[in-house]
Amino acid sequence: MKISAQFATSLHSPADVEVAEHLGYDRAWLFDTPHESPDVWMMLALAAERTTTIGLGPGVLVPTLRHPMVNASAAAALAALAPGRVAVAFGVGFAGARAMGAAPATWSYVRDYVRAFRGLLSGARVEWQGTRMQMMHPVGHAPERPIDIPILISALGPKGVEVATELADGLFTVNGETRYAAQFSWAALGVHGTVLADGEALDSVRVQAAAGPGNALAYHAAYEFGGDVTALPGGDVWLDIINQSPPQDRHLAVHDQHLVALNHADTAAWAAGSWKAIRQTTVTGTADEIGQRVSELAAAGITEIIYQPTGPDIIGELETFRTAAKAADLSKH
Repeated sequence: MKISAQFATSLHSPADVEVAEHLGYDRAWLFDTPHESPDVWMMLALAAERTTTIGLGPGVLVPTLRHPMVNASAAAALAALAPGRVAVAFGVGFAGARAMGAAPATWSYVRDYVRAFRGLLSGARVEWQGTRMQMMHPVGHAPERPIDIPILISALGPKGVEVATELADGLFTVNGETRYAAQFSWAALGVHGTVLADGEALDSVRVQAAAGPGNALAYHAAYEFGGDVTALPGGDVWLDIINQSPPQDRHLAVHDQHLVALNHADTAAWAAGSWKAIRQTTVTGTADEIGQRVSELAAAGITEIIYQPTGPDIIGELETFRTAAKAADLSKH
């Protein structure tokens, strides 16, 4: 089991990635969320300059945000700065698209996009929306083609898994979804949560900051994917506040502070008991409990767990989570 980190991209991300490398994390993924983040490629480039061994990549790229040549050129530049350390992940777009009021990409669009992206990195001439293009970067402008960069596809259902099986080197999954993991030799799972101290309450201020944003993701996702938010603890309170915004602005209310902190609706839901769901929506528990959970995920076919720390003590969260997760891995040997 590889233990990686994921960060909500910020101006602090290069320093956070440097810390993750020092702590022994295998890879660092950064969000592609321009509505609340600096440019993901810019921060990855800065992280590459500060590190030497940790893997780097955007997780996940939203195809509708950039022309495939733009992402191919950026990926090539990152590969030059961090040879052998780069991977990329693509998805249809959750926060990166919906937070701006846009519909997610279709899977047919993602399939065509990834084909074009991979073809460009290979040095081929590719067709894209009725035109032909090719990476024509001279010496010193990009690595020589072909450029080998592994690609993961973020998928939760059969359509996405079909694209991942056809075109990708692995699966990038979230929300605890593991049912397709065994089909892939590289199956990465993004998780949130925190390591509890002995006797620490789930509704403590520290847990709210460290695991609350990950818990709130369940409410954001249920709303965006047409689920019943009111079935979640405090969900009726959360939905009432979201519905106070005009319909054309509700996506802004939902995605405010997404996976960074708690927004107004998230905070109200927390007070109404949303914290009761934390053990189901995040990987939160004592060190032993987290170790057990990591072992269960490995048994389900997950080969890389990707932990996103939140709250005021990012370094502390990275340290305690990796220690707990690594202990589970070492216990097998």
